[in-house]
Amino acid sequence: MTPKRKQRLYIVTAVVLLAALAVGLTLYALRANINAFYTPTQIASGEAPQGRQIRAGGMVRDGSVRRDNETLDAIFTVTDFDHDVTVHYQGILPDLFREGQGVVVMGTFDGEHLEASEVLAKHDEKYMPPEVSEALKASGRDVSGNRTGDKTGNETGNTADIKASDSSAAKAALDPQETP
Repeated sequence: MTPKRKQRLYIVTAVVLLAALAVGLTLYALRANINAFYTPTQIASGEAPQGRQIRAGGMVRDGSVRRDNETLDAIFTVTDFDHDVTVHYQGILPDLFREGQGVVVMGTFDGEHLEASEVLAKHDEKYMPPEVSEALKASGRDVSGNRTGDKTGNETGNTADIKASDSSAAKAALDPQETP
């Protein structure tokens, strides 16, 4: 191998190694900043990592908010109507935070409860955080916790089909001579 080719090989090898090192360091730095979203059901089933920053969302369960009069501590329950997660937050809650509303909570999960560093509340009565809306649809519930149908969000019974079958049954009862 000529000295010029050997020099080019060293340069190409050095560039490839530096690029790999840069990509590796970038991915390592971003790993700490990635906040994956988890529903209360996923947290209860053990899918959420413990001791790492996560985002959790759902509805604030009615009657679950407890505030300490001496400090800014608040404890409340976030639910997707299948499972609940207890959240502890120390700070001023958003003005729009209230029971029965959708929230997204950022914090660390310690195996028992979520220690929140940030609480985000929806900004008006029509808006629902996309993650919370998708989680509720996946669980087959609406915002008030009522079942909406199957897990795909489709209603299990079509009301038009029910009305049509009821009216044909009523028609047959009134006119027994005519067969449908």
